[in-house]
Amino acid sequence: MSNKAVVSLTTGLEDPEKVTVAFLVAVGAAEQGRPTLMFLTKEAVRLAVPGVAVGTACDGCPPLPELIERYVAAGGSFLVCPLCFNARALDQENLIKGAELGGTIPMWNWIGGDSGDEGATAFSY
Repeated sequence: MSNKAVVSLTTGLEDPEKVTVAFLVAVGAAEQGRPTLMFLTKEAVRLAVPGVAVGTACDGCPPLPELIERYVAAGGSFLVCPLCFNARALDQENLIKGAELGGTIPMWNWIGGDSGDEGATAFSY
């Protein structure tokens, strides 16, 4: 069984609870030592811009900045869809720590591509 985890997130702050759940899953994987990648697409690409992922989704939920800090500290990384990012005219030089622009081919290469790697456990939000 693969040790890697990929969390695909399409939702941005229009649904902060969904974003929080996706981050909780990613943080859990990364803090357990799994190589973890969050693939941000659609409105989720905005979360890779500093100062956007702020606030707390619900009473008792951890704040989004804390989840991002824990995720990055545990070695998690972000792959941000360049088509979605550029369609929103966001600044490519202004990304949060651990984030880089990259589409489906870099995602598949990270998972293992044709290398014979065992793939990854995937979650989609």
